[in-house]
Amino acid sequence: MPDRDEGGAGKHPRRRGQGELEAQVLAALRRTPGPATAAQVRERLGGDLAHTTVVTILTRLHAKGAVGRERAGRSFQWTARADEAGLAALRMRKVLEAEADRGAVLASFVTALSPGDERTLRDLLARTADETED
Repeated sequence: MPDRDEGGAGKHPRRRGQGELEAQVLAALRRTPGPATAAQVRERLGGDLAHTTVVTILTRLHAKGAVGRERAGRSFQWTARADEAGLAALRMRKVLEAEADRGAVLASFVTALSPGDERTLRDLLARTADETED
């Protein structure tokens, strides 16, 4: 396999983390003014990915509700509906929905938070509660 890493011989390209490619595609789509084709998104990404890979990622993001699409001839034009934080929240909800004991998952999640993140979560929950009371 050819070496694509400039760091030296024998090294392999860095493997993307789970969800990293989705976040990159979503960010590229958000930087595009108005709806964009997969080719335009690919161009924004630097063109290193295959067109089919970009279409696959956009289709996955569409299934998650993070992007919208409208037919444009034989293909689609895509529009971002979520930002990177929204995409992460969608992934978190998907994991939560896959578990039978949601309370146990949430309890485990909360107990693993740093004190600062826990305060932020408490503040957000309090703010949400205040907004629903109005």
